[in-house]
Amino acid sequence: MELSSTKALTGTATRDHVLRQMENHFVPALSNCIQIAQLKKIHACIVKLSLSQSNFLVTKMVDVCDNCSDTDYATLLFQQVEEPNVFSYNAIIRTYSHNHLYRLAISMFKQMMRHPRKSAENTISPDRFTFPFLIKSCAGLLCHRLGQQIHAQLCKFGTDSLCITENALIDMYTKCDDLATANKMFQLMTNRDAISWNSLIFGHARLGQMKSAKDLFDEMPCRTIVSWTTMITGYARVGCYSEALQIFREMQMVGIDPDEISIVSVLPACAQLGALEVGKWIHMYSDKNGFSKKTSICNALVEMYNKCGCFDQARDLFDQLVDRDVISWSTMIGGLANNGKAHEALELFRDMQRAQVVPNAITFLGVLTACTHAGLWKEGLECFDCMREDYHIEPEIEHYGCLVDLLGRSGRLDQALETIMKMQVKPDSRIWNSLLSSCRIHHNLDMAIIAMEHLLELEPDESGNYVLLANIYADLGKWEAVSSIRKLIRNRRIKKTPGCSLIEVGNVVEEFVSSDDSKSFSKDIFRILDVLALHQDRTNEVKDFEQELTDQALS
Repeated sequence: MELSSTKALTGTATRDHVLRQMENHFVPALSNCIQIAQLKKIHACIVKLSLSQSNFLVTKMVDVCDNCSDTDYATLLFQQVEEPNVFSYNAIIRTYSHNHLYRLAISMFKQMMRHPRKSAENTISPDRFTFPFLIKSCAGLLCHRLGQQIHAQLCKFGTDSLCITENALIDMYTKCDDLATANKMFQLMTNRDAISWNSLIFGHARLGQMKSAKDLFDEMPCRTIVSWTTMITGYARVGCYSEALQIFREMQMVGIDPDEISIVSVLPACAQLGALEVGKWIHMYSDKNGFSKKTSICNALVEMYNKCGCFDQARDLFDQLVDRDVISWSTMIGGLANNGKAHEALELFRDMQRAQVVPNAITFLGVLTACTHAGLWKEGLECFDCMREDYHIEPEIEHYGCLVDLLGRSGRLDQALETIMKMQVKPDSRIWNSLLSSCRIHHNLDMAIIAMEHLLELEPDESGNYVLLANIYADLGKWEAVSSIRKLIRNRRIKKTPGCSLIEVGNVVEEFVSSDDSKSFSKDIFRILDVLALHQDRTNEVKDFEQELTDQALS
């Protein structure tokens, strides 16, 4: 009896050893496999040798499918296994997660938890490699509650947490806008890496909490290009363009060269500030490093040049671009429209249609802007109808704003008001302000009062609306009404928003706000202004004297 048992064990050990040898025979081939066609040949050999139930080989083959982004074949491979183990499940979950099939990844985890087993010994449990990709899937779905449930499962099974798992949790909670839990997870971590810091900084920056993001950024022991780019993007997103440029400069000062993503992130700040010299430097840097050939970089450069008024350089870049996407066309059309090149913008839109590039909402916004600037109300109406009927794009508040402005400036005030009343979205203050401005141009007091009534509801403390209505009354010679509005402004203690301007000197953008003398060089500026004013007075005196002599000579 003991002899037969020993022989059985020896036989089993031998079979296992042979099986492992056969499995290991395929490892080099699978490791070097980069195409599904190659994989299918290897798979055929595995089936021929009756190894198709090997979880080890199936896991390797699913990994190849993951690298080739062929989730259908990965699914077929997994489904043929009668008794998949945790490694097979991890491989298919990882494949679905990498290829953005997040619901399938979660569904596979549920199947794993309730998979029927032939015996208690074969019970399967998730391990520490299962959870990172499940958490990533929850983040991809932006499903906070599901993420919390997966987090609870992680705690329940008591698996040793990897740094990658904790980073995935921070990323998931930040993407689901739960910064409190993300911060708590961050504080509990014993080993934080750059990804941990970057994930939390990104979460705060994405929600516009730039002070918190900057505090974390300053505390970060070792910043990466991702850290710097996240800060640049965050500042640009909330309109703090000067801060975005400052971070960009500091990044270079510490010896980190900009990459494609950081360049795309900082160029909008250059465009908004009119920082042309910085933009030109970025253009030269991009040419030197081969970035300018990238469509995304070229699109950002075109937008920068357009917003800085350099539409010739923008057009040259656009014409040189080989792979033009809808963003390329839309950016150039919008740039031409905003720089007074309305007819060129419309012609470019027709070129876009001939190139069979499908326009989007931003494209039509540029076309409507061009029609507005050129006063082409018929073409504007045709464009608006084309957007809805031919391309099935629902107009947004900006499209309605352009149309109302176009009709109003063209004197079609009744049609402009009718458009507002039929809007699918609630008109905002910009819509009514546009109508009010048109009423001043065409001296329509009755409609101006209608627009002003709506503006008072939306912006009761906006001084510009009162001033505009007062100007309409003044144009019509109704001085008592003008006096009443001025008295109303004083009684309500409405303050005018101070004006500001920007200027770029020596690659540094300076912002000047009305009545603000806090800058260190303010005294020098006022001194120069006094000199210029004195010079202008003397120039005027000389001109008056010369004119007097001329009059005397003629008489």
